[in-house]
Amino acid sequence: MDLSLLLEYVFAGVAYGGIYAVVAIGFNIIYNATDVINFAQGEFVMLGGMTAVSLHSALPLPLAILGAVALTMLVGAAIEICLIRRLESPSVLRMIIITIGVSILIREAALHLWGDGVRALPHFTGSEIDSISLFNARFSPQVLWVLGTCGLVVGGLTIFFHLAPAGRKMRACAANRTAARLCGIDTRNLVTLSFAISAGIGALAGCVLSPITQTQYDMGTGLAIKGFTVAVLGGLGSSMGAVFAGMALGLCESFSICVLPAAFKDAISIVLMLGVLFVKPSGLLGARSGPG
Repeated sequence: MDLSLLLEYVFAGVAYGGIYAVVAIGFNIIYNATDVINFAQGEFVMLGGMTAVSLHSALPLPLAILGAVALTMLVGAAIEICLIRRLESPSVLRMIIITIGVSILIREAALHLWGDGVRALPHFTGSEIDSISLFNARFSPQVLWVLGTCGLVVGGLTIFFHLAPAGRKMRACAANRTAARLCGIDTRNLVTLSFAISAGIGALAGCVLSPITQTQYDMGTGLAIKGFTVAVLGGLGSSMGAVFAGMALGLCESFSICVLPAAFKDAISIVLMLGVLFVKPSGLLGARSGPG
């Protein structure tokens, strides 16, 4: 394998790994607040991409993306208020089943609203045929937007959780919800905020991913599986763990086509997740008890 081909595999793996990491961070935010894996997270990615495509027909691209993120955040908050908050001391299994049901409802609603056609946003920089060359390897400038988005999400959340009053309260809620409630913190609204932030992060990932892979109503399920895998690999609750695990999974998938048929690429994430669960259930970098 020559250097240019090697680099192209690396660029492709890094691009997909960055998206997987952002999706996994969305999983982690809700897990920290509720101890629940939100299997509707992949649908937030789909909603962000599809909504941005629709808004872009009437608005400039930056405003369409901002509008899509805002609307998806409202959907995430509405799901928590209407379906999660009303439950009295629900079991973790019951809440997981509810998120799976929500995922199915969102997917079917998207099918009726947008149809089964494939849509895509334009590339943020240049056009589809533009590319950057490095050591004779060519990659899309959209890869840089993916990496920038991943870095922005991790950095922004770090600042939010450590400096913003709401972020500190969310950390307290994640560490011990009962103690936080006794200290006067409104944990219900913090859970709603966690759903909204998670949905917004997913929507942003969907917008950045759309020019590369295009967007379709049923894309959320696959991304949810990959995001959950990355969250487990990196340790549930760890943002930096999600970044490292996302990059590792993306690179594994990218290089797998050298030795395996392309149809087996999606199975790699399942194999890796099962292997980690058997060998080190806390994840490669260990799970965290709070956001970070």
